[in-house]
Amino acid sequence: MATSRATRLRSEKFDKNVTKRGNVPVGKAAKREEAPPVSPVLLGFFVFVVVGSAFFQIIRTAQSGPIF
Repeated sequence: MATSRATRLRSEKFDKNVTKRGNVPVGKAAKREEAPPVSPVLLGFFVFVVVGSAFFQIIRTAQSGPIF
């Protein structure tokens, strides 16, 4: 029984896809650059808040007197 033309073309297309699966052209992989997950402004604000709160906690502890 002969296969229809459409079936044969689909089969060839599938076979080509199977052999090329996972191969990314070098140009496409090189173009993608990793963007930082957070912006520098947000990171700076976070560092400012953490360092500032630690600084004020140290001042508060120093003003309250000795630990022992």
